[in-house]
Amino acid sequence: MRGDKCVEVVLPGKVEPEGLELRSVPVPVPSAGQVVVGMEATGVSFAEQQMRRGRYYDQPAFPFVPGYDLVGTVLAAGPGIGSELVGKRVAALTKTGGWASHVVLDAADVVGVPDGVGAAEAETAVVNGITAWQMLHRKAKVRSGATVLVHGANGGVGSVLVQLAIAAGAKVIGTASARHHEGLRALGVIPVDYRNENVPARVRELAPGGVDAVFDHIGGRSVHDSWGLLARGGTLVSYGSAATRDDEGSGSLPVFKLLGRVWLWNWLPNCRSAYFYNVWAGRAYAKDRFRARLRADLTQVFAALDRGDLTARIAAEIPLARAAEAMRLAESGTVAGKVVLVP
Repeated sequence: MRGDKCVEVVLPGKVEPEGLELRSVPVPVPSAGQVVVGMEATGVSFAEQQMRRGRYYDQPAFPFVPGYDLVGTVLAAGPGIGSELVGKRVAALTKTGGWASHVVLDAADVVGVPDGVGAAEAETAVVNGITAWQMLHRKAKVRSGATVLVHGANGGVGSVLVQLAIAAGAKVIGTASARHHEGLRALGVIPVDYRNENVPARVRELAPGGVDAVFDHIGGRSVHDSWGLLARGGTLVSYGSAATRDDEGSGSLPVFKLLGRVWLWNWLPNCRSAYFYNVWAGRAYAKDRFRARLRADLTQVFAALDRGDLTARIAAEIPLARAAEAMRLAESGTVAGKVVLVP
């Protein structure tokens, strides 16, 4: 097995990025039904930014190894797993544990990566890709000719979402700061400057009859505005509370507020619908179904990446040992795409 030590990044508590700790531990040994994956790329997502503040709504107790997803090569397989999986490049959704050189996973949770897709490129499409695909196709069910609004169109999820929506034949309006507008226009997105424009007013100019779907990761006031921008029969998909990232207090409260609003809006007779999207929904009570759906959808995302419908948006590739630098960069709001950690 590659190396005799596993290097991992530990989040010891509520710390600044520089408080992340690097430690060396024995390489894990797979049990029955498991594999050990040698990490080739893992990412810095909004979840880790919330976790270091103690504000991710179901994060584990400190200390723990963060890392929401990863791509790597299977180095060893436990009893019951065929040897043909060893040497294959795979991806996995982990929630935690991905920021390590070696990660032990249930073999049923890994998804093959096409030969033509590199590790860092695939990494940009794991949690971001599955989130975007399922919100677009399973929740909003966007079809050709629809008009959609994507908040944070330059971000990790947003940059994948706008490309998948365009590939589906939708007209896309995307909010971002002005520095990202040229890149968004190149993708076919109509950009709106959320810093210097009245977003609801501008979107109404672009879509007087309302939009067919809004994808909102901001929460707070934004989710109310998003609901008001929907056309008859439109769908709001809320999937985060970025507006509360730096708040103090409970990390669960903003999520519960969003869930309450979604419930209320769906209860009212208004010819519109709302969802709060959670990538882990269903895993606790229907694990096999969850795994089958994730495998099918992530395979679709990788296929889009392989044929060019989706272009990997890599903001930077930074060594795992410099995770603090990567976290700072991801939190800066100055980059487009995903910050990727590599061995």
